[in-house]
Amino acid sequence: MSTTVKPTSDPLWHGEDVTISDVLDALSQVRAKFARDEAGDDELVHPRNCVMTLISVSPTEAHEQVAQRTTQMIGAQHPVQAIVIREEAPLRGHRFDAWITAEVQRPEMCCASECEIVTLHVRGAAADHLAGLIDPLLVSGVPTYLWWLGTPPFGKRELLDALRVVDGLVVDSAGFDEPFKSFHRMAGLLKVAHHRLGLADLQWSRLRPWRETLAQFFTPLDRRPFLSGISEVGVDYAGEARGNRIAAALMTGWMAGALGWKLKRATAGGGGVVVAHYEAGNRSVEVHFRSVQNDDLAAGELSAVRMAGASGGATFRVSVQHDPERKRIAPEPSYRTLHPSGGEDDAGIELAERRAEWHRDVLHENIGSLHHTATGDAPGESRPRHPVVLTSERRRPDSGRVLLTIIEIGEGAPLRHVQQLDPEDEATLLLDLLSTGTHDEVYNRSLAAASALMEKL
Repeated sequence: MSTTVKPTSDPLWHGEDVTISDVLDALSQVRAKFARDEAGDDELVHPRNCVMTLISVSPTEAHEQVAQRTTQMIGAQHPVQAIVIREEAPLRGHRFDAWITAEVQRPEMCCASECEIVTLHVRGAAADHLAGLIDPLLVSGVPTYLWWLGTPPFGKRELLDALRVVDGLVVDSAGFDEPFKSFHRMAGLLKVAHHRLGLADLQWSRLRPWRETLAQFFTPLDRRPFLSGISEVGVDYAGEARGNRIAAALMTGWMAGALGWKLKRATAGGGGVVVAHYEAGNRSVEVHFRSVQNDDLAAGELSAVRMAGASGGATFRVSVQHDPERKRIAPEPSYRTLHPSGGEDDAGIELAERRAEWHRDVLHENIGSLHHTATGDAPGESRPRHPVVLTSERRRPDSGRVLLTIIEIGEGAPLRHVQQLDPEDEATLLLDLLSTGTHDEVYNRSLAAASALMEKL
């Protein structure tokens, strides 16, 4: 059963069965009181500071909690006006319920600022009357962004009406209910919306480490010719059967859009397998998708990306894996002569070798005192063994959440690189997108190429 989510901080105002006019009056009173209190008796009222309006539409209680938490985190760093709209809320009256809370920031070198969070619980679908709800609340002269949690109603005329009064729409395609249909409609949104509208996807931000890692492989000048020698690409994503292929399609669209590949044909088979053929000049590039079972990853999240080809008589192969599955053991912080690697995989061995090297340095610098303290023997009588890597057990927890990159060029030895991923949260991902004004031509190009691929399927 649906319940009412109340703001986490004490509201400055709350009204039940109210109109938008009641909310505007209350918001004006909250702002006026803050301005008067800050100015005191000896100063003039300071101008209100606001950098943007962020509107969040939440279809469920869980989404509303995410929106409340995220807007509070953003409001703690930036003077914004936030509006959280919960659609299909359990209401008694015929209008809506509203709350106003505020986060006050007091920097050392400037005046205090207030971030107001207006929460509205509306009856029915928010898109049916969204424009009428948000338009009176907007702050002039600053950008307005609409963050739609869940799946936006892309086919509704009411959504297009609401988008006329905002500067950007932010979605998360990883959570779409019908990934194929919703993604296709989202890709066509920029063709029918106003030309100033920006479109952003949290899924695109999550793919940044993958895009950067693959791009860095081609950064050295002697590897640039490999860009025109790519012949095959493989993408694994978490899921069962077809699942959510949006992340895999966006990665492929990013490569195709950047390198000028032309899609010729694509086929989908059983078990989520996809084979697509691109034309790149006078050669062909074959792209494979497949879904893999991985309970540690969200549905649709990338598990691995592989790329191979040849140029100038040299072959190359690069693979990027997301946190290869290994059993974890309890950490042992004491000095060790044997370091479990986390298995025979390259990520675990790499991190274990780093720990062993560090312990060797400690041993070399303090060999006398360490041995005397541990055994009671006089310094120099015997020496402890040097730390080495033991590859017969699984890795330690500090190698979790990593991207493991393996590079093979010609007959040379494989090169390994382990990159620890930063924690992902909605506030960080959202701010990353808003910093560009939701206008990212690389994303738009990748979205168009990914949509063309999905249409072929």
